[in-house]
Amino acid sequence: MRCRLRFALIVWVSALGSGVGFAQPRFPTPKTYPPDAATLKQIEMKTAELRKAVANTGPDVQVYRKAAEWIVRHGDWLQKDSAQQTLRIINAGFERAQAARTGQSPWWNVRGKPIILGYQSRVDGSTQPYRVTIPTGYKPGTDKKWRIDIVLHGRDSTINEVKFLHAAEIAKPGTSQEAIILEPYGRGNNAYRWAGEADVFESVADFLSRPIWDISQADLSHKMGRPVLRGFSMGGAGTWHIGLHHPFQFSVIGPGAGFTTTRGYIRNLPPKLPEYQEKCLHIYDAVDYAENAFNVPVVAYSGEKDAQKAAADNIENVLKSFSEPLRFTHLIAPGLEHRMPPEWQAKAEAEYKRMMALPAPKDRRVRFVTYTPRYGHAGWATIHALDKQYEKAVLDGTWDKSGMQIRTSNIRALGITTDAVEMGGIASLTVDGQSVSVPKVGSSSNAKPFILMKDTKGKWHASPPGERSEHLLKWSDTQGQLQGPIDDAFGAEFRVLGPSRAGQSPTTDASIAASLSRFGKEWDKWMRGTLPMGDKLTGNLVLFGDPRSNPLIAKVLPKLPITWTQDKLIVNGITYDARTHVPVLIYPNPLNPKRYVVLNSGHTFHDADFRGTNALLYPRLGDWAVLKPTPTKDDPAAVEVVVAGLFDENWQFSKKSQ
Repeated sequence: MRCRLRFALIVWVSALGSGVGFAQPRFPTPKTYPPDAATLKQIEMKTAELRKAVANTGPDVQVYRKAAEWIVRHGDWLQKDSAQQTLRIINAGFERAQAARTGQSPWWNVRGKPIILGYQSRVDGSTQPYRVTIPTGYKPGTDKKWRIDIVLHGRDSTINEVKFLHAAEIAKPGTSQEAIILEPYGRGNNAYRWAGEADVFESVADFLSRPIWDISQADLSHKMGRPVLRGFSMGGAGTWHIGLHHPFQFSVIGPGAGFTTTRGYIRNLPPKLPEYQEKCLHIYDAVDYAENAFNVPVVAYSGEKDAQKAAADNIENVLKSFSEPLRFTHLIAPGLEHRMPPEWQAKAEAEYKRMMALPAPKDRRVRFVTYTPRYGHAGWATIHALDKQYEKAVLDGTWDKSGMQIRTSNIRALGITTDAVEMGGIASLTVDGQSVSVPKVGSSSNAKPFILMKDTKGKWHASPPGERSEHLLKWSDTQGQLQGPIDDAFGAEFRVLGPSRAGQSPTTDASIAASLSRFGKEWDKWMRGTLPMGDKLTGNLVLFGDPRSNPLIAKVLPKLPITWTQDKLIVNGITYDARTHVPVLIYPNPLNPKRYVVLNSGHTFHDADFRGTNALLYPRLGDWAVLKPTPTKDDPAAVEVVVAGLFDENWQFSKKSQ
């Protein structure tokens, strides 16, 4: 039986339970411990040798080179022994390179302690590390079912690739464990948002693709089952976020502390943000997705005296009025502040096992909430488009041999996945009380998903993929969702192309150049990759310049909703002086409508936000804006936001703009 809410220990702290918390910790600028000149020269010389040694090797080796290079280029000497750690990592890199040249991968034979693996990210082509601990009793090809735990690390102001790798290199074999532990690096301290979120899923996919399993991917999926997702502090925030946005991906989620809402966590946040910013808070505020706990068991943990207990309290307060059955436990450690000692981890582990032993729901019901199609994967259905973006949308559906019944709220397009079609087919289909004809989808061996769309009169229709009305929907059904905002372009594959010659105005040229330079530096420093440059069209295309300085801008401009000449810029019906104003926007790419085109913008939050709490990493400009350069000596990329806003659900300017 599934109970509504189960509490291991209930201890209420009124100042936190109110939701108006003071949980945000302070993050002072960490002290650095740069090496002396002789040691730095040694590191640089050995790194140059390592660069040659790892040529033509894979990511498992390249991560060591990258760690040595990045700590020098950013001066990330954040621990007293950072230089010694770097030298050790370089030596470990030489050992791996030597083994790789002979076709060996001895690190795969390590059991009971973390090993370092790497993969090449599709987002920016960078090499990213992750750690895996394989149990001492694991043997490939056996029938035993091994659980995978994805463990998200907490915020660490001194973390970098060297520290992350070094911890694995010096670790000693531990006691027997029952699960394979996978620890994503997550590109540092971003609370697993944007490319940090992609890092979690890419590292898991890379690990499961490895030949160590010695079984097919289909057998692997059956043997491993869905993983457990857990973490503490920032890792808890990441678990709340990823677990409730993707509830069908996990067997249990175990968030400890963290935060689940922007407002109430960030100190001194204005009582009312511009509407386009306020709406975008719904992208990551996990509290808005609390009802998705219906689809995945939750084992939350808090210290009684931890200010970050507010993370779980906020979720519970929402669920008090939720009438559906839940599998939810909140473990509260009496007298503890911001800690999760081993004995409480053991109690959480016991709860994971208890939750996973509960019988699965007998029906095939989905009851799913989202505020954006970015997070629209709902089990056997996928929400592709909303009536109103950033407002609550609900999908409630069941199906069995007799048919499928779906109820929706604020949804205008959804897909019925292959799994639903294959598992016995669909005899009849009712959506919001309307009987809908089921399209032919083929036999179970070659069944394909179909699309449900609601027309302007509210009537639902079904059709196979590819037979939908392009002008109705703000999405792409094959390569992913297209819904904005600007920052959404940088959570998937993207390429950047800057100006190739002088543009229309020295003022805007200088501002655009400074913005591109800032984007490159911030991506390198905080997202731990080099900006991928070029006009490759397989990913999102990010263009800096104007119609004169960047030929690709001139090429796509006729199909963008703005007018931009040397003298005038027309945005949302208003004319601006093109010599002193710059447009930024995100839009479906006319050269590849399954991807975005972005003009003159990287992430819309910047260095100060990366250095502060990661809750600050929310969009600042929505889908579009007009900026007026206001450069200073200290900040050549400074601008005044003249106007900004969100496109409507059909990629048109809304009547109301900010």
